[in-house]
Amino acid sequence: MPVLESTPQSAAVTCCGLAATPVTEDDAARLAPMFKALGDPVRLRMASMIAARPEVCVCEITPAFDLSSGTISHHLKTLREAGLVDSERRGTYVYYWINPEAIGALSALLAVE
Repeated sequence: MPVLESTPQSAAVTCCGLAATPVTEDDAARLAPMFKALGDPVRLRMASMIAARPEVCVCEITPAFDLSSGTISHHLKTLREAGLVDSERRGTYVYYWINPEAIGALSALLAVE
């Protein structure tokens, strides 16, 4: 039976998609927060902006939304906690980049073969 690798540091998928085999309880618990985070339109747009480039400064994300800086921070924190993005503070700005392993795990789960 195909298995999704479930280590704390890796979201890599070692096999097939949702249509090929049922998702294990552990994998569902690990992947569901990622889907939930992307279920919000603002976070989906943010993740898309971040994924489109090697890294994005929060100063580039904020103007794209008609939201307070606190709300922007909340959405980015949700994406980080779900494991979809990572970040680094450089001076007064925070830079974000997509977690390719997490996106790979979601993509592999949704792949139809």
